[in-house]
Amino acid sequence: MFKILRNFFDFCNEEDRRRFYASIVFSLFQAMFEALKIPAIAVMVKALLDNNVTAKTCLICLGIMLVSIIGAGLLKAKATMLQTEGGYNTCAQKRMKLAEHLRYLPMGYYNENSLGRIMSVTTNTMQNLENVATRVVMIVCSGLLATAVITVMLFFFDWRIGLLLVVGLAVFFAVNSGMMKASAGMAKQKLEKDSALVANVIEYIQGISEVKAFSLTGSQSKRLNKAIDENEQANSSMELKLIPYMTVQSFWLKALGTVITGASVLLHINGNMDLLTCIIMIISSYLIYAQLDNAGKYSALLRTVDVSVRQAQEILDTPQMDISGEDIRPEHFDIAAESIGFAYEQRKIIDGVSLNIPERTSTAIVGPSGGGKTTLTSLLSRFWDVDEGKVTLDGRDVREYSMDALMRNYSFVFQRVYLFADTIANNIRFGQPEAPMEKVIEAAKKACCHDFIMQLPEGYDTVIGEGGASLSGGEKQRISIARAIMKDSPIIVLDEATANVDPENEADLINAIEALTKEKTVIMIAHRLKTVRNADSIIVISDGRIAQQGKHEELMSREGIYRTFVESRREAASWRL
Repeated sequence: MFKILRNFFDFCNEEDRRRFYASIVFSLFQAMFEALKIPAIAVMVKALLDNNVTAKTCLICLGIMLVSIIGAGLLKAKATMLQTEGGYNTCAQKRMKLAEHLRYLPMGYYNENSLGRIMSVTTNTMQNLENVATRVVMIVCSGLLATAVITVMLFFFDWRIGLLLVVGLAVFFAVNSGMMKASAGMAKQKLEKDSALVANVIEYIQGISEVKAFSLTGSQSKRLNKAIDENEQANSSMELKLIPYMTVQSFWLKALGTVITGASVLLHINGNMDLLTCIIMIISSYLIYAQLDNAGKYSALLRTVDVSVRQAQEILDTPQMDISGEDIRPEHFDIAAESIGFAYEQRKIIDGVSLNIPERTSTAIVGPSGGGKTTLTSLLSRFWDVDEGKVTLDGRDVREYSMDALMRNYSFVFQRVYLFADTIANNIRFGQPEAPMEKVIEAAKKACCHDFIMQLPEGYDTVIGEGGASLSGGEKQRISIARAIMKDSPIIVLDEATANVDPENEADLINAIEALTKEKTVIMIAHRLKTVRNADSIIVISDGRIAQQGKHEELMSREGIYRTFVESRREAASWRL
C-alpha cells in the first residue's frame, strides 16, 4: 500500500507532489482535531459519573466539540482542495507530456503498439488517475492518519488497550496485504481489457463502410461483443474476488471493536481500569472502525492506480528519437542519402541507397508496391532514423538538427488526409494558429479551394467532422495543400497526393500542387504518369534498392522497371467501356 502511494507521488510533477504532501499534513491535523472528540466526551462522562454536570462543564464540552468539528471541517476542505488540484493538474500535465513524448517517438512505435492501447492510456488510464486516484489517496491517507492519531491517544489512556489495538491493526493490514496481492494481476488484466475494448471500438467505427460493403456486420459485431464481454468479465471478476477480502476486513474491524470493548469491561470489572477510561475505550473502538473501514475498502483500488501509473510511465519511458540537436537554419535545401540502410523487425527494407536531390528540383520516387518508397521518404524527412549511413540537409546530418528545426523545413501532403474536427480556417492555419484570415484565404485560393469553401453554410467558419468526414476526397486534399502552402516550407513531400482523386477534381488539384511546389525542393511518391514524367529526376525503388535513376526520356530508352511501369499504365488508360 505504502509503496503504491510512493509510486503515485513520484509520478506527480514537483508542484503537485508538494500539494499532495501538504494535503497529508492537513489531513494529519484534521485527524488530531477529529480526535478531540474523545477528550470532549471524557469531560462530559466524568461530570456525569461525578454527578457534577454544570453549565461550565457543558460549555467546556461544547467548546471542545466545536473546535473539533470546525477545525476538522476546515482542514478537510483544504486537504481535499489540494488533493483535487494535485490530481487533476497532474493528469492534465501528464496528458500534455504524453502527447509531446509521442510526437518524438519513432514511427515504428505506432506499428508495434495498437492505436487502441495508446488511446486507452491517454484517455481511460488518465481518467482513472483523475477520478479514482485523487479520491483513493485522500480516503486512504485520511483513514490511516486518523487511525494512527487515535491509536497514539489510546496509549495515553491505557497502554494495554493501545497494545491490543496495535495487534488488531496488524491483523487488519495482513488481510489488506492479501487483498492487494490478489488485485495485482486482475488490475493489469482489467486495464488490458479496457485497451482491447477501445481498440475494437475504433476498428469497428473506422472500418464501418467496409463492414457494410462486405456484409460483415455480424462477424465484426461478434468481435466487438467479445471484447465487451471480456471487459465486463474482467471488471466483474475483480470485484467478486475482492469482496471476500473486504468482507473479512470489515468484519475484523467490527470484531476488533468488540474485543476492545470486552477487554475494557473485563479490566474494569477486575478493578484494573476506572469506569471513565472504560467508557472512553469503548467509544474510541468504534471511532477507529469508522475511519479505517473506508480506507480498507478503497485501498483495493490502489492497485488500479498503480497499474495506471505504470502504463503511462511505460510510454514516457519509451526511448525517443534524439531530438536534442542544434537550432540550425540551412542556407540551401539540397538533400542527400549516403549508403543508408534500414530494417524493421529483422527485415531489410532499405539497403545501401545513395542519392542526391538538389534544391529547387523535383524528384519522383516510383516502384512496385512494398519496394520501400514510403520508407525512403520517411528516412529522408527523418520520420525514422537510419540504421546505416546518413541523410543530410545542406550537407549536415539531419540528426544534427533539433527535430523542430528540421521539421520547419518540410511540408507534407499525404494520400490519406487527416483534418481535425474544427473550422476549415483553423485546419488551414494549423501550423500557424495566429495567422490572420487574409493569409488563410490567400492560401486557400492558391490551393483552389476558396470557391467550394465559400459555398459551405458558414464559409471558412464551417466546422467539419472529425477526419474531414463531411468533405470529398478532393476537397480534403486541397485543404491539406492549403495547409502546406500556409507553412511555406522550402521542401515539399508528396505521398501519392493525387492517387485517389476523382477526374472532376484532378485539374484543380494539379493546379494546387503546382502552386505549392513552385520554387521548392520536391520529393514525390507517385503512380500517375502525368505527375512523374515532368520530374527533374526519377528514382525507381525495388526491394529496398535503387533499380534505376534518371529523367523520363532516359528511362524510357532502356529496358527496366520504369518502362514496364509506364507501358502498363498506358495500356490501362487505353481501355474503354
